[in-house]
Amino acid sequence: MKNTYIGSLRYVLATILMTIAFISCKEKISNEVSNKKEERKVWTTEQANQWYSEQQWYVGANFNPSTAINQLEMWQADSFDPVTIDEELGWAEDIGMNAMRVYLHDLLYKQDPEGFLKRMDAYLAIAEKHHIKTLFVLFDSCWSPFPELGEQKMPTPHVHNSGWVQSPGQKVLQDSLQYNRLKKYVQATVGHFSNDKRILGWDVWNEPDNMTGPSYEAVEIPNKKELVYNLLRQVFQWARAENPSQPLTSGIWIGDWKQHDQMEKMHQLQVSQSDVISFHNYEIPEIFEAKIKQLQRYNKPLLCTEYMARPNGSTFQGFLPIAKKYNVAMFNWGLVDGKTQTKYPWDSWTKTYTSEPEVWFHEVFNTDGSPYKTEETTFIKKITSEVNKK
Repeated sequence: MKNTYIGSLRYVLATILMTIAFISCKEKISNEVSNKKEERKVWTTEQANQWYSEQQWYVGANFNPSTAINQLEMWQADSFDPVTIDEELGWAEDIGMNAMRVYLHDLLYKQDPEGFLKRMDAYLAIAEKHHIKTLFVLFDSCWSPFPELGEQKMPTPHVHNSGWVQSPGQKVLQDSLQYNRLKKYVQATVGHFSNDKRILGWDVWNEPDNMTGPSYEAVEIPNKKELVYNLLRQVFQWARAENPSQPLTSGIWIGDWKQHDQMEKMHQLQVSQSDVISFHNYEIPEIFEAKIKQLQRYNKPLLCTEYMARPNGSTFQGFLPIAKKYNVAMFNWGLVDGKTQTKYPWDSWTKTYTSEPEVWFHEVFNTDGSPYKTEETTFIKKITSEVNKK
């Protein structure tokens, strides 16, 4: 009788404990589901255009301080230069620029996660002081495939972007075991600033199908485009999972865009995953306008995130009036002459220059802050003031 009683008691207690555990587990799952960020979708045309209607007309530059040869030198603790950043963004503000496109790098987060985010915040505070919003670039397929942390090399004399580096580098791109690290970089960075109004948006990958031309094509891997294509889709997903209030984009830069189904598969992916459409154009004004008309079929805001190569016919006076007409945001390449040496043309990798070119390829200001061409800066100030009344 005693054993029967004890057995019954154990059964009742076990039932009670199992019930409590089940309820606790159910509540935990429910809480996890309710607390989990809901991954947002690609913005609809209505969402994208509503966002754009609340923005100014953005005119700015791709910004790297004159004291940095590349993304790593701009952001690493030993070379981060807020004094120069402040001064040069001040020059930009003075001529009416109100936005900058700025490159990051996955190795910066790997090296010093907390410090990297703090330096981003410090940069954003400086930019906000000058009424400038920032479009951050997460990855980049251009120039050297072999980035290394630490002290960066000195510029090769008279060579355009002689020290710029890809992100991720070639070794990482080929090693899928490192993709979780890249995911952490994307989600930690986008997540940390997901509701920061100082940020205009996230350009998730610059020119993903760029094979670097004569600069590094001899050492590029043949399947680079395929690897980047597969990773790019994931990068969009990683960033979007953080539910950023800012738009995601990746700019198409080459090829025929007349019909969507005839575009390169990389470009189809970029456009379909972008909340707003971005593109590059370094050609003549007539071609620039034609490209705008082709991309208008997507019925989304347009951002030209690279332009202005004077010898090519891509100029402020030629492009900005067209951009104003179609309300296209504009980011020329380069602001201040410095270590990137992008006043030299792309062909400086194959042609020897011994002094600065007669006509600068890129850049707006000399290192001392004086305009390369006063008529250009006067024009920029005039056309931006006509649109963005303070």
